Formats: sequence, structure tokens, C-alpha cells
Amino acid sequence: MSSKASAPHFLYSPFLQFKKTYIIDYALLFAILAAFVLGFSKAGFKGLGFIVVSLMALAYTSKASTGVLLPLLIIADIFAIIFYRRDVVWKLLLQLFVPMAVGVLIGVWIGDDLSVVVFKQVMAGIIILSGILILFLNKLPLDKMPDNKAFAIIMGLAAGFTTMVGNLAGAFANIYFLAMRLPKREFIGTSAWLFFFINIFKLPFHIWVWKTIDVATFTDNLILIPFVIVGFFVGLKLISYVSNTLFQRYIIVITLLGAVLILIG
Repeated sequence: MSSKASAPHFLYSPFLQFKKTYIIDYALLFAILAAFVLGFSKAGFKGLGFIVVSLMALAYTSKASTGVLLPLLIIADIFAIIFYRRDVVWKLLLQLFVPMAVGVLIGVWIGDDLSVVVFKQVMAGIIILSGILILFLNKLPLDKMPDNKAFAIIMGLAAGFTTMVGNLAGAFANIYFLAMRLPKREFIGTSAWLFFFINIFKLPFHIWVWKTIDVATFTDNLILIPFVIVGFFVGLKLISYVSNTLFQRYIIVITLLGAVLILIG
């Protein structure tokens, strides 16, 4: 997915000087909302990546918004691994991480030339299929689940590719962890550590290959980080009231909803 063109960072863009269009007028608001939702999601309300990505696209009107988003993801990941540091299933994490890393490399190579329209259609289609797969797997008894290693490779490759080109890997990780019947805290904790490692892995490619992270994007990050932190602690408070059963149902619904909104957005 081509991301080399610089995004109109709101500190230096016409946003502060010429409020002529709806998108430019509300660019900072969209970015702040995206940062808050990002923190909220990382606290445990998984599957909200489509909202974050959509808001960032409105704020920056460019796929280069992925470079603005990545450092915010890493900050949120750090908070998540601190609070869920004991709730990790390392075996499942390692099974998913290796194919995810390979998927990231594929995304670096192919995604640099992927158009916005094709990207949205592919992502929406993949996530809809993912949601259907969640519904199917959720009805299977545990002893009928797909083989862990083969299933992890498929989900990991898909997750790695989508996280590199659009920070939308959550659907595939969600499918995998739901299929493995992880309880709520282990689900959140394992996911937090997984995405912390994979987002660190992605960082050099955004800096030196796609060149979507620079001094200007970092300055924008400094403005948005406080909203990520606030969103995280709000989400942390609310997730404590969510049962395991309700959490699983939420993941299924939010995954399907995200696909529909991406497709029509």
C-alpha cells in the first residue's frame, strides 16, 4: 500500500489557518477521537481498529496515517502489557508471532503499491469472512478445533499482512484466540504482548522503507498520546464489568460490524 506521500500533519497543515473544508476543519478532533478509541481498545475492548483507522483517515486524508498511528499503538501496547503482564499464554503467542512477522514482510513488499479502493474492498471482504469463521468455530467443541499450528500459520500470515498495510490485524488475532477458547484476561494479555512485539517489528519498515514516520508525525504523536492514555484507563475500568461470555459475543459482533462499515465507508 503506497504510503510514501506525507500526510498533512495537523500542526503544519492548512487546518490551523484555512478552515475551508469539513475534513480539514475537524482534523484534530478526528485524530483525538482516534487516539482515545485506540487506548480504549487496547485496555480490552478489542476489535475497534476499524474505528481508529477510519478516524485517522479522516484526520490525515492519506494512507500515510499508518505512520502516525504506529507509535500510538506501541504506547498503548506498553500500558496493556504492564496491566496484563501475568495474563499471557506464551505458547499461543509464539505460534502466531512467527507467521505474523512473515505476513508483515509480505505487506511491506506488496502493500506499498496497493490502492486505497482495493485495500478497503480486500480488508472488508477478509473481515466479513473472518466474522463468519468466528461464528462457525464458536459452535465447535474444543476437540474439533483446527490444528493449532496450521491454524496459527494461516491466521498469522493474514494478521501480519493486514497489520502492516492498515493496522487491521485484530480480526485475525481475535479469531485465533477465540478458537483457542482463551478466557477474557488471557485473551487480552496474550493479544497485548503479541501486538507489542509485532508493532516494534513493523517500526523500522515505516521509518526507512515507507518513510511514513518522521519528525512531523512524531510531533503529532506527542499531542495525541495523552488521549491514548485517558482512553486506556477508561477502557480498563469498564472491561472489569464484562463477563467472559459477553466478551466473546462482543468480539464477534464488533468484527462483523467493522467489516460492514469499512465496506460502505
